[in-house]
Amino acid sequence: MIQNSTLQFLTSLAQHNNREWFQANKADYDQAHQDVISFTGALIKELGKVDAGVKTDIDPKKCVMRIYRDVRFSKDKTPYKTNFGIGRLTHNKTVEIGYYLQIEPGKSFIAGGYWMPQNEHLKAIRQEIDYNAAELTTIVDATEFKKLFGEFREQEKLKTLPKGYEADNENISLLKLKSFIAYRDLTDQEIMKPDAAKKIAALCNKLQPLNVFLNNAIT
Repeated sequence: MIQNSTLQFLTSLAQHNNREWFQANKADYDQAHQDVISFTGALIKELGKVDAGVKTDIDPKKCVMRIYRDVRFSKDKTPYKTNFGIGRLTHNKTVEIGYYLQIEPGKSFIAGGYWMPQNEHLKAIRQEIDYNAAELTTIVDATEFKKLFGEFREQEKLKTLPKGYEADNENISLLKLKSFIAYRDLTDQEIMKPDAAKKIAALCNKLQPLNVFLNNAIT
């Protein structure tokens, strides 16, 4: 489980997002960072029970993303993220396909799929949908999947038709998607429960078929 002190640190960081405050509270950051690493280790073990693509020898430190923001091309010059991101949890053919967990007070979530695929992969995924849409719709239109993760088609999509596809294509709502993500919000209380890693792994188990479909599409 994630410690309340970790959420408190992130709340304070959001209020004082500057280098001076961060350096003065570096010990608190180190404690929060280690808490997230420890939780990631527990999550990896639980994921290994439900997804053969997750190897339990993954170093959890490598799965926890840097808290330092790249501000070179951003108007927002605040130097730190206000969340801990956890990714690279599977041995898929592309690291972009897999599970992503965000820890942030009031804004935590678990996600699976592929966010904004590169052009080559996007074309391959659309081709797979065109050829084999029944497999994807069986996954994302299942009652339990929709109950857990909402309507898959309600994410960023093209305003025009994708090149090579017609408006009357029965799967045009899927073909127009720019991303292929499913996610579920997590409350602070959920991530602080002793069985949080097990519960999140169970959600990842429900996301796994989506990852498999996408991974197969780009091979």
